[in-house]
Amino acid sequence: MTDAHHPAVPQGVEELDIIGVRHGAFGAADGGDTSGFGGLVDPIVMPAPATRPFGGWFDEVSDELELALQAGGLPATEAIEKVVIYKDEITYHVRREHLLAFVTMLRDEPGLRFEMCLGVSGVHYPGETGRELHAVYHFLSITHNRRVRVEVSVADGDAVIPSIVAVYPTCDWHERETWDFFGIVFDGHPALTRIMMPDDWPGHPQRKDYPLGGIPVEFKGGTIPPADQRRSYN
Repeated sequence: MTDAHHPAVPQGVEELDIIGVRHGAFGAADGGDTSGFGGLVDPIVMPAPATRPFGGWFDEVSDELELALQAGGLPATEAIEKVVIYKDEITYHVRREHLLAFVTMLRDEPGLRFEMCLGVSGVHYPGETGRELHAVYHFLSITHNRRVRVEVSVADGDAVIPSIVAVYPTCDWHERETWDFFGIVFDGHPALTRIMMPDDWPGHPQRKDYPLGGIPVEFKGGTIPPADQRRSYN
C-alpha cells in the first residue's frame, strides 16, 4: 500500500509501504496511561522499493553486483527482492537462500570490495505476515569508501538464515547476539549460544511479543520490582 500524501510519510520519500498500524503508546494499550498517548493510532510505514536510476555510486555498485551475480549463474532479480533508498542510504533486500553468494561477491569483486561487515542486528515486525523477523547487515568498503546495507526477511515460524561467519568472521558474536535477543537461527554458525542472557533464559527478550516483566533487582537496602509491577494508577 502506498500513499504519497499520508501525514506519516517521511520527508523526502514519495512512496511508502504501510505494513501495519500501531495502537497506543509504544504498542501498549492497558498500562493505565495518563499522558493521552494511549489512544494513539499510527501507521507503521516503510520506504517503498526504488527504481533505476538510483543516482550516484548506487548505480555503479548495483551494476557490479548484477554482473557478478550473472557471471555466477544467478540473475539479480532472483537474488535481490528489492532495493530501497532512504536518507541517502541504500539497502539490498536479499533472499536468504542467496545470502552467502551475495555477501561473497560483496567482499571479493574488485569493483565492490566491501572488506568489512560491521555486524548484524535483528528487527521484529509482528504485523508483517510471513516476514516478521529481519536480519540487517552493514558493510563497509575501505577501498571505495562506501557503505551498503543488506536485509534478509524470514517468517516467524521459519526463522533460519545462513550464517556468514565463514565469509565475514567478525559476525560471529553479532549473530549470537541476534539469535539471543530475537531467536533468528544462523545455520552453520560454529557455536550459536547465548552471549548476553543466561544460558537457561526463556525466550528472546527483544521480540515485540516478549512479555513485559523481569526479575526483582536488589540494591543496598532497596528493591526494585519487575517492570510490570512498578506502578499502578488504580
